[in-house]
Amino acid sequence: MNIPSDLKYTKDHEWIKIEGDTATVGITDFAQGELGDIVYVEVDTLDETLDAEEVFGTVEAVKTVSDLFLPLSGEIIEFNENLEDEPEKVNTDPYGEGWMIKLKISDESQIDSLLSAEDYKALISG
Repeated sequence: MNIPSDLKYTKDHEWIKIEGDTATVGITDFAQGELGDIVYVEVDTLDETLDAEEVFGTVEAVKTVSDLFLPLSGEIIEFNENLEDEPEKVNTDPYGEGWMIKLKISDESQIDSLLSAEDYKALISG
């Protein structure tokens, strides 16, 4: 199970890479494995400002559809358009080419509430 130590995580199985006031968000290796073959990623909240834990999109796998929850409050400034043609990138490279959105963080104090790699590992193994 791949859980990069330089990322932050949520209890909803998203990963967050923070660079200044921008965060890149995707779903974890564990989450994509649980979902199975991903066939569609929908994000219809581009250019919207949402609060942490609001739904920013959905990911559809062969057997299920799952909501995607925003890990931090902010404005969604970019969607990974490559996922429109190649949603399977979420399965094959969840921490790289399978990223989903970029977010302009509006409340940096929320970063402290995210899980470390060790905390996330404990969550999924417990």
